[in-house]
Amino acid sequence: MDMDTAMNIKNSFFSFFKQKANPITVDIHSHLLPNIDDGVRTIEESIEIIKKFQILGYTKLITTPHIMLDTYPNNREIITEKLHQIQIELKKQNIDIVIEASAEYYLDEHFFNLIENEEELLPFNEKYILFETAPTYVSEDILNVTIKKILARGYIPVLAHPERYTYLKGDIKRYKKLKAKGVLFQINIKSLYDSSKPIYKMALKLIDAKIVDFIGSDVHRMRDIKKIKKVMQSRNYQKILKKNNILNNI
Repeated sequence: MDMDTAMNIKNSFFSFFKQKANPITVDIHSHLLPNIDDGVRTIEESIEIIKKFQILGYTKLITTPHIMLDTYPNNREIITEKLHQIQIELKKQNIDIVIEASAEYYLDEHFFNLIENEEELLPFNEKYILFETAPTYVSEDILNVTIKKILARGYIPVLAHPERYTYLKGDIKRYKKLKAKGVLFQINIKSLYDSSKPIYKMALKLIDAKIVDFIGSDVHRMRDIKKIKKVMQSRNYQKILKKNNILNNI
């Protein structure tokens, strides 16, 4: 084998792995703080999942525990304390990955009051507020007022997993109206795991409409990591990156 042939084989080899590398190195939606919501139960489970994230090419995780008054009444102090525990354990185990904490706010009276009373929130990247609504119904008036108040506070609202909300009736026009009001969209990677589910089809519609701004893992347990690994190897994952301006790494 001559030198040129050997070099071409070597370049092809590295080119293959470069193409397979995950260009998204920051995850902005997960539930990795132990025993705080419906995510991981123990520090050990959290660390094992974080190791898997690292293998998938992530260098930074912004975990987002639920804040939902009736179910998960978390606040800045509770979240910060749990985050600190994870950070200490990562350092102890010499795991080189950054982990920060924001929150996934549920659109309820508590969240509305936090905004109304100008209380300190937990944004990610200092300006984005991740929020979710009930899956089947939300008052359009309350939603619009909440969006306006988030924007008035100088934050940017990011709607978590918009592919889930049946009250939007799969109508791209409705989504574009929300975009026009200043809302950004974060789809879940794992929504693209099972092609038989309605959320799969809706996620593809949002991707094809070129209105996706963030990709989130929404990892709760180890089983979610396995789904994400499979989706990241799919054409649909490449389609997200090709058709949309994804902001995760900023």
